[in-house]
Amino acid sequence: FKTAEQEFQAAKFGFWLFLATEIMLFGGLFAAYIYYHDVYAETFQVGGSLLDWKLGALITSLLLTSSWTMAMGVRSAQLSLRKPLVFWLTLTLLCAAGFMVVKYIEYSTKYHHGIFAFTQLFSPDEHYAGDLAGLAYPQLYFNLYFTMTGIHGLHVLGGMIAIGWLVWRGGQGRFHSGWYMP
Repeated sequence: FKTAEQEFQAAKFGFWLFLATEIMLFGGLFAAYIYYHDVYAETFQVGGSLLDWKLGALITSLLLTSSWTMAMGVRSAQLSLRKPLVFWLTLTLLCAAGFMVVKYIEYSTKYHHGIFAFTQLFSPDEHYAGDLAGLAYPQLYFNLYFTMTGIHGLHVLGGMIAIGWLVWRGGQGRFHSGWYMP
């Protein structure tokens, strides 16, 4: 780049482009969810009732908290505060790790009870079989559930890798008020 301003503008444009692709990806998935929820309302009502709302509330809390801790990390970088930057980004990593642990618990529970996505092995055990009996396409709900949460989990995992790099470089004092774009 010829100037720091040109680098900043290019990075900002790249970030907005990335966000646009994320909106298109998840927007398409939410559109599919809304459409099929309307067409197979009973299936989606039963499928949703088979999820643990407490784990859902925990995940939501972790995601909201991680958004705040990340914003605090960015602010710390803007103010050239190295130790707070590392602190806030480390908390963000811990929230992401908590998200992944909860997803593991949810996925392993579904797997244990015979709930698989995109397979002919979808054969719920007695724990779920009664709830799903007689529903049109009971696997449709879980296919969307695993797709949406799985892609989000990959997104979180990628974010953890990137934030881990930021913690490492931030600990070295790489980010400051003059350069905080990463």
